[in-house]
Amino acid sequence: MKIIPMPLHSQLIALQTILIKETRRFLRIWIQTLLPPAVTTALYFVIFGQLIGSQLGPMDGLTYTQFIAPGLIMMAVITNAYANVVSSFFGAKFQRHIEEMLVSPLPNTIIVLGFVGGGVARGLAVGGVVTVIALFFADLHWHNPLLTVAVMALTSTLFALCGLLNGIFAKNFDDISLIPTFVLTPLTYFGGIFYSIKMLPPFWQDASLLNPILYMINAFRYSILGVSDINIHLAIAIILALVVALFGSSLWLLKHGAGIRN
Repeated sequence: MKIIPMPLHSQLIALQTILIKETRRFLRIWIQTLLPPAVTTALYFVIFGQLIGSQLGPMDGLTYTQFIAPGLIMMAVITNAYANVVSSFFGAKFQRHIEEMLVSPLPNTIIVLGFVGGGVARGLAVGGVVTVIALFFADLHWHNPLLTVAVMALTSTLFALCGLLNGIFAKNFDDISLIPTFVLTPLTYFGGIFYSIKMLPPFWQDASLLNPILYMINAFRYSILGVSDINIHLAIAIILALVVALFGSSLWLLKHGAGIRN
């Protein structure tokens, strides 16, 4: 039987519908999605930036509060972009309405863009809220505002895709918390949020280069403060390569029904 492709106009309406649904999903419960990152970040600034940071000297020519600010913003972006998609997609699997989308004429590209777009929207929204909080504690220079927005958007996209992959393979609600707890959180904390990798012994400096989050945090820090432990062009190239690789992987997995077919 010949499958008639969905017209482009209909695809755009479908994409818009998914994006609106995913965005309203986290805005409707903003007290649970937008407020906690702001409170958590404020606590990090008070404890690490003000109390501990006051006992430390400058880092890369910056106050400690300035140095950690970009990393704390990026940490909030990463965790929220990831959480939004993994919970939403697994919920669609659990309620079994994702199957209706997959058997419809809707291209898998639109499905991926819709779910990921919701994660990006939440990542950017949380990033904006946390940035406002950061301005109360640190003097941010805004070295390259366009790069700031680009890195935040790319990082949100990357971890929204990671959340989608976790949602595809998750078989129960416990599975959607394993990766954030045992992979995402350690990589984030060892990604150079609270220290420069130049402080580490040579072996651990080299080992840190295997952590992809290090490149995102340093690219974001450079865009705001103009300092980085990593070559910026390399960092952007790695982020883009990971986004392309994960996007392609997501399309391939949906096409073959991975994690959905019994």
